[in-house]
Amino acid sequence: MSKSARIVVLSSVAFLAVGSLPVSPATMAADSTAEPTQPKTRLEINRTRFTINGEPTFLHGISYYGALGASQQFIRRDLDDMQRCGINWIRVWATWSAFDNDVSAVDNEGRVRESYMDKLKWLVAECDRRSMIVDVTLTRGEGRLGNAHVSALDKHAKALETLTTELRAWRNWYLDMANEHNIRSRTVSTKYVSMEDARTLRDSIKKVDERRLVTISFVRDISKEDVRRYLLDVKVDFLSPHRPRNPRSAGETARTTSEYLTWMRGFERVIPVHYQEPFRRDFSKGWQPKVEDFATDLRGAIKGGAAGWCFHNGDNRWGPDAQPRRSFDMREKRLFEQLDPVERQTLKKLADVVGQTR
Repeated sequence: MSKSARIVVLSSVAFLAVGSLPVSPATMAADSTAEPTQPKTRLEINRTRFTINGEPTFLHGISYYGALGASQQFIRRDLDDMQRCGINWIRVWATWSAFDNDVSAVDNEGRVRESYMDKLKWLVAECDRRSMIVDVTLTRGEGRLGNAHVSALDKHAKALETLTTELRAWRNWYLDMANEHNIRSRTVSTKYVSMEDARTLRDSIKKVDERRLVTISFVRDISKEDVRRYLLDVKVDFLSPHRPRNPRSAGETARTTSEYLTWMRGFERVIPVHYQEPFRRDFSKGWQPKVEDFATDLRGAIKGGAAGWCFHNGDNRWGPDAQPRRSFDMREKRLFEQLDPVERQTLKKLADVVGQTR
């Protein structure tokens, strides 16, 4: 083990020890609005890789969508468990209203919702302390799980500017400007954001903080022409495709990733490929991914040259009351208490897969 790796491990152990100490309600209240005095974790990009404090780092993450509705105690315990599994980033939504519980940090006009913005600041600071990265995601409209958010371009831009301003002091987070922005729908509030609007949104963020990393996520595999547009027209800092969710998907990830990188070299601009939302359990009707499906997908991402990958999880689309809801609703139970036995086994396996590459 290298000296830098030993430092990371020792630091993680120290953080776990601190996170396990009892915290008084008064301390928790004080923590919730604390501003950073000296942020320690800096996320940047070096060609196709992410770096944390200058060190090339594969982002091994987990979905944590409804975090702003969870208690600080739940979050601390989940973060402890994540770090034990080698997880170094989480995906949190700044516009989330699943199951009639709106925990959004910004309202539909793009303005601050104070208590939830305070929770988001606390979470980003807690992750900064632990050398963890936070994906902050917005959506133009979410249909099945909640109400439409920031439905107009000016409100959407305002929300992004608000978040960038409020969280500017920390360097351990990035923005997904619009989740699965290519989805159109006639029956629910559409998520759709055009490429032209995506560039407008990107510019609104960079106007506030030129160094803030931004992406915009795309559902399905990306065409060569759309890769070109993301690189040269929208000018995202990294690609974040949401690959298909079927039994064949994991076996295709290495080839697909390599193809993206080949295309980018041809366009003379190379950026990271980041898989922030792969397949998950209790989603695809007729297919329940197993441990080896997740491991194969992660191995394929690493082999193909991806910069990050996420262990995705969410509600049970086919179960009574959508239980377990996992990261989609953590008011009553924290995430790790809602994972099923296969997911728990998977996290142990994935830690081994990532560990073998370090």
